[in-house]
Amino acid sequence: MLAIETRIRIRNILFATDFSPAASAAVPYAIRLAHLFGAKLWALHISPPAINPMTDPNTWAGLQESADKKKVEQRRALLETFPGLAPEISIVEGDLRTNFLATISENKIDLVVMGTHGRTGVSKFLLGSVAEEIFRTATCPVLTVGPQIATEVRRSATISRILLATDFGPASETAAAHAVGLSWECKACLTVLHVEEELNASNFDHWAEIEASALRRLEDLVPVEAACGCVPDYLVERGAPAERILEVAARQASNLIVLGIRPSATPRGAATHLPFATAHKVVSRATCPVLTIRG
Repeated sequence: MLAIETRIRIRNILFATDFSPAASAAVPYAIRLAHLFGAKLWALHISPPAINPMTDPNTWAGLQESADKKKVEQRRALLETFPGLAPEISIVEGDLRTNFLATISENKIDLVVMGTHGRTGVSKFLLGSVAEEIFRTATCPVLTVGPQIATEVRRSATISRILLATDFGPASETAAAHAVGLSWECKACLTVLHVEEELNASNFDHWAEIEASALRRLEDLVPVEAACGCVPDYLVERGAPAERILEVAARQASNLIVLGIRPSATPRGAATHLPFATAHKVVSRATCPVLTIRG
């Protein structure tokens, strides 16, 4: 049985923003978690260079002056957004991936908080381009506030019922530790879910055995003694993972979903056949924030 830690340490939180309304939707969660853990808050905005090799040299001075003024305004806006927290603010130009990973490493970031607008149409299961890059490359847990979360839910930033969904993969124990730790800190109830994908005819006949085995693994992953306030619910569902996760979250009125996700080296743009696909679908359609933890 896993001797799970009931406390997690979050000392440094990074709020990633592009100054869009979608990014602003994540502000209440960054504030709440910074207060909850007594964490240092960092705010990061990365933009393309104001001047590039294709820019007319005669315009360089004006463009740089305009960019510098904009940075001052953005810095002031972020300070006003987080009163009393005195965030460390980084507004930089350059490559998103390089600067983002460097910020996480240099400042020992434990958690990234961000909002995303999502996408529709053929790419409906992918995130916005900036969020997509962060989602794939972050070396620490990422809390994503997606486009389907109601305004009043975002404003309250309540975390009272947590759903941990696991496929028993490489990130399972780390995701479980975060789910349990947050349930302790937030005094939240916890549900632990495993979804078996569609079974073939042979396995379907043995569903009771499969379900019982999965329930035992869930109880080993998050034992009762790790619970805070209320005994965890253990659920085994069958079907498409993203659909079942979203259904259970809605049924139980979860206000945080925790997912362990598997790293993927596949380039952005491959929409549905990635280890990240389930997490993408959940983040894009969930009516509560989703905490993703890489294996």
